[in-house]
Amino acid sequence: MYNDEQGTQTDEGLPDGEFSSLAIDEMGNLSLESFIRELPQDSYNCSSHQGTGSILGNFCYSSPLPEHRYLATPTSWTSDRPPRPKSPWGCLDPYTSEDQDREYVGFATLPNQVHRKSVKKGFEFTLMVVGESGLGKSTLVNSLFLTDLYKDRKVLNAEERLAQTVGITKNTVCIEEKGVKLKLNVVDTQGYGDTINNTDSYKCVSDYIDHQFEQYRRDEIGLNRKNIQDNRVHCCLYFISPFGHGLRPLDVECMRALQDKVNIIPIVAKSDGLTYDEVKKKKSRILSEIDKYRLKIYQFPDCDSDEDEEFRRQDMELKRSVPFAVIGSNMVVDVNGRRLRARLYPWGVVEVENPYHSDFVHLRNMLVRTHMQDLKDMTHDTHYESYRAQWLCKSQRTVDYDFCHTSI
Repeated sequence: MYNDEQGTQTDEGLPDGEFSSLAIDEMGNLSLESFIRELPQDSYNCSSHQGTGSILGNFCYSSPLPEHRYLATPTSWTSDRPPRPKSPWGCLDPYTSEDQDREYVGFATLPNQVHRKSVKKGFEFTLMVVGESGLGKSTLVNSLFLTDLYKDRKVLNAEERLAQTVGITKNTVCIEEKGVKLKLNVVDTQGYGDTINNTDSYKCVSDYIDHQFEQYRRDEIGLNRKNIQDNRVHCCLYFISPFGHGLRPLDVECMRALQDKVNIIPIVAKSDGLTYDEVKKKKSRILSEIDKYRLKIYQFPDCDSDEDEEFRRQDMELKRSVPFAVIGSNMVVDVNGRRLRARLYPWGVVEVENPYHSDFVHLRNMLVRTHMQDLKDMTHDTHYESYRAQWLCKSQRTVDYDFCHTSI
């Protein structure tokens, strides 16, 4: 029984076999005081309650406030439980019933917690495109991410292109899709392969990748490690000219210089200029030359044993599509009542997202929907660790050399 005048809990009026709690101190705070009395053998199964009291298993109790109804863990429930609180995970909640709530601890929601935190933080991805001018690099990037990264770009004429040196330009755009934010960095290599003498034209590309590794290494050992900006190149789309029979010497040297620093994905540019048989022969020729010169390109990870048949089929299609023969277009046309990205020709329409016309859909699925995180993991676990190991070895040799000269 609760005494309003004195603000304290009293035993008065409590029948044997019941316990109550709650007292309000002078500061207005609720303090818990439990008074448990010995229960007679014949009163274990109570069938009545008083006031706000309820039946809890084999115990009969009363409480002045409804918020403090449950003060013991019952052996069985004989009254209705309060409604289960609404899960913040919605349809992703692995515990769909109250029975599962009692049977499991609850750490199965850890993936949902990571997902929620990652979505709130956002994602970053750095894509590098390498290839000579006129192969459609900018158009393909705009088609992949449905954006326009090169609004103010100036097209050089032939004389300006001959005098141009290889330069690195970086464009950043923030894209949001269904609440997920992506910070996309696109690194373009302007002037690559455009001069008469292209010796060491890939040198600045390799130096840029090393510079980003070095910057990330310095940030890792710095004080503000929480807000590290990851500008490392996660993927390199290497554009191969559709004219010719295979890889040029410049392609071989560039891919060899970059193969241990970045994930290389070969691209056959402007494949709409080739017939189906020509595309097939060119792909076979490029793959044979990659094996001949022992070049390393990005290898798709094997499917796990628990993957379904649909995912396995898509993975096989991606592996068979390498090198990807793609086309791009910034123009949206109306084809039989459908608005889609395509290229118009006097003899017909080439649809960008038609898998029978190009490998654009396979490239987009691989780059964005299925293997983006794997590309980032490969960059961090393989290429960056290789650079870091080389730096540590070099630093150790320098320290040993200085120590020897100092001792002498």
